[in-house]
Amino acid sequence: MKTGYPDRRLAWWDARRGKRNLSVEDTEIDWKAYMAQVEGVINGTYDYTQLQGDTGPLVYPAGFVYIFMGLYYATGRGTDIRMAQNIFAVLYLATLLLVFLIYHQTCKVPPFVFFFMCCASYRVHSIFVLRLFNDPVAMVLLFLSINLLLAQRWGWGCCFFSLAVSVKMNVLLFAPGLLFLLLTQFGFRGALPKLGICAGLQVVLGLPFLLENPIGYLSRSFDLGRQFLFRWTVNWRFLPEALFLHRAFHLALLAAHLTLLLLFALCRWHRTGESILSLLRDPSKRKVPPQPLTPNQIVSTLFTSNFIGICFSRSLHYQFYVWYFHTLPYLLWATPARWLTHLLRLLVLGLIELSWNTYPSTSCSSAALHVCHAVILLQLWLGLQPFPKSTQHSKKAH
Repeated sequence: MKTGYPDRRLAWWDARRGKRNLSVEDTEIDWKAYMAQVEGVINGTYDYTQLQGDTGPLVYPAGFVYIFMGLYYATGRGTDIRMAQNIFAVLYLATLLLVFLIYHQTCKVPPFVFFFMCCASYRVHSIFVLRLFNDPVAMVLLFLSINLLLAQRWGWGCCFFSLAVSVKMNVLLFAPGLLFLLLTQFGFRGALPKLGICAGLQVVLGLPFLLENPIGYLSRSFDLGRQFLFRWTVNWRFLPEALFLHRAFHLALLAAHLTLLLLFALCRWHRTGESILSLLRDPSKRKVPPQPLTPNQIVSTLFTSNFIGICFSRSLHYQFYVWYFHTLPYLLWATPARWLTHLLRLLVLGLIELSWNTYPSTSCSSAALHVCHAVILLQLWLGLQPFPKSTQHSKKAH
């Protein structure tokens, strides 16, 4: 179990308060641990239970190992942290480019909002360029996947989606939305080959580790029951620690997560007027003539799926901000809401940013974050979109 980053993180905060000078080595948090874990694989250890770093065991899937193995060699066996930070700066620019391509196709967000996306988040710049976490790597692959889905390259989109999951499994929060889109576009039988791509890539990437110790690999890299430390939580600071760690609380969050996903799938994503079970049929055999998915349908479903998961996460750590930071403008501006003016939307963005920049988190910062999340969820629910024209014509004909 990963236990945190006390020494380097405290050194960095001492530097911010002016108590000491900050060196390049102080700015990274998990990089040295990543390099130690990757070095173990390079030295021939394929048993995941034996791969360790100074912050704990290796808890990420095999794609993480291969990508950071490349970074290991590109940075002089992980010793050139400045080079690693330069590579991550390029990764940050690539992420912005992919996000802009997505937003360009949706045409929902006012141009002035992109200034705040690029320039206003100290935390996101820190996570990408200084901290060297694996979260940005997973997200750039995810945004590439979404661009491929928008281009109707569903096979390649699923391939890169699975590759993103293989770096960090937080990308699975997008999976319910992706499944809904696949069923809408192809039906059950047509979706199976795309789902096979996702599963097959995981098997291929993890094969060396599965052959060595399959239970060890699966239990470490896809540990859904992993316990988080109360010390680092951003979103539940106002709770007693005993409740934060209690299994009943975790199960309640999971139930709320699944319930809200189901409600959105039934009442917001599926808008044809047919039963949701009609998605299992071949599109050509449905009562309502199939229509191509629009960019906004694809992006809204995926971003909402991820956002619901974040709202009910057992814990959010500071680097998790990049899981949804670049999706927030779309979630706030995509649906019409007269009660939520541009100024109020910017205020929500600002409060979210402030909550993520408060270290250590406080009861007030955590509560403010939940209030902002609730405002976004409420807007997404109330932002009712009209039925497709083809559906309305069909009803009139009957």
